[in-house]
Amino acid sequence: MNVGITCYPTYGGSGIVATELGLELANRGHEVHFISYANPIRLDLETPRIHYHEVDVSTYPLFQYPPYCLALASRMAEVAESYELDLLHVHYAIPHSISAMLAQQMLARKRNLPFITTLHGTDITLVGTDRSYFPITKFSIEQSTGITSISDYLRARTVDVFGVANEIRVIKNFVNCDLYHPDDAKKGASVYAPAGEKLLIHLSNFRPVKRVNDCVRILAEVRKHVPAHLLMVGDGPDRSPCEYLARELKIDRHISFLGKQNHVERIIPLAHALLMPSDLESFGLVALEAMACGVVPVATNVGGVPELVTHGEDGFLEGVGDIEAQAARVVQLLTDDDLHYRMRKAGRWNASARFCSDKIIPQYEKYYRDVVNAAR
Repeated sequence: MNVGITCYPTYGGSGIVATELGLELANRGHEVHFISYANPIRLDLETPRIHYHEVDVSTYPLFQYPPYCLALASRMAEVAESYELDLLHVHYAIPHSISAMLAQQMLARKRNLPFITTLHGTDITLVGTDRSYFPITKFSIEQSTGITSISDYLRARTVDVFGVANEIRVIKNFVNCDLYHPDDAKKGASVYAPAGEKLLIHLSNFRPVKRVNDCVRILAEVRKHVPAHLLMVGDGPDRSPCEYLARELKIDRHISFLGKQNHVERIIPLAHALLMPSDLESFGLVALEAMACGVVPVATNVGGVPELVTHGEDGFLEGVGDIEAQAARVVQLLTDDDLHYRMRKAGRWNASARFCSDKIIPQYEKYYRDVVNAAR
C-alpha cells in the first residue's frame, strides 16, 4: 500500500510510535510517505520505501500565527495526488485530523481519500478537553474514516469525554524486540557509574505530567539504602527545576542529565530499573521499551499502564506522588538479585509475547485494508 503518515516530529510518544510504525511498514514492503514540518526525530531516510515531504509554512505580516493546519492540508492533498496514496494516517487528533479532512475534501471530486486518526493520549486527556479545542477535537475524530487508540483506557476515555459513537479500534503500542534487547553485561554502565552503582533511568519530554521532580526525590530516598545513579534522558520545561532540586538535595553528582537522545535503545539496557512516576500515561511506551531491554519499570498505577505492566510480575505500580512506596520498590529491585532477575525476565517475555512489532503491525495492516475497502 501507499500510506501517508503525519505526526509531530518530536520526542513525544505519538511521534515515536508513528515513526516506528512507518519504518516497520516500509520493511514489510509498503511505500510510506511522511508529511510534516520537520523530519521525525527517529526517522532513517535511508530506509528503502521511506519518503519525506516537508510542509513549508510561509509567514506573512497579515498572519500573527503561521497557518500550519492549512499548509499541512495542502501538502497532504498534493502528496496524495502525486503519489496515489491509498490513505492518510495521522497521529494526534489536533490539528492533523482536521488537515487530513481538508485534504480529503480538496480531492473529493477526483477520488476518495480515507484517513485514519490514531489517538495517543494528551490529544484527548489534555488538549481535547480544553474548552477552546473541545468542539473541533470531537468533530475531527467523528469525521475520521477510521479511528484507533493505543489502549483500552484511552478508548473508554474518548467515548466518555466526547461521546464518540464511531468504532474505535484499539491497537496497542509496540516495540522492535530485535532493536530493544537486554544487555546482561551492562556494557558501558561504568561511564555513568564508575564506582559500580546501579543505574536508574527516566525518559520523557519533561512536561509537568511526567513529574520529573519525583524521580530526583525517589533517588534521594533510594540512596539512603543502596548506591545508585540516575540517568535523566530527554528535555523540556521541567528540566531546570529538576536540576535545581537535585542540587538542593545534594545529589546532583549522582544524576546525569543526558538531554535528547536519538538512540535510547543503547542507553536503556544499562539500567536496572525505570522510573515512570507520571500523573497519567495512556499506555506507557517507555515502560514497554524498558521491559524489552530487561529493565524493570517502577511506575504509577494510572491510565493504560496496568494494561502493560502487571504489578509484582514484570514491574511495580504505586500511587501518584507516593515517593516512599516507589523508592521502596526500587530498593527491593537493587538489593534482591533473584527478584530482579525474575521480573526482568518476565518483562522481556511479556514484551516479546504481546507487544513485539510482528504482533502489532499486522493489526495496522488489516485495519488499513478494512478502511480502504470500506471507502471504496
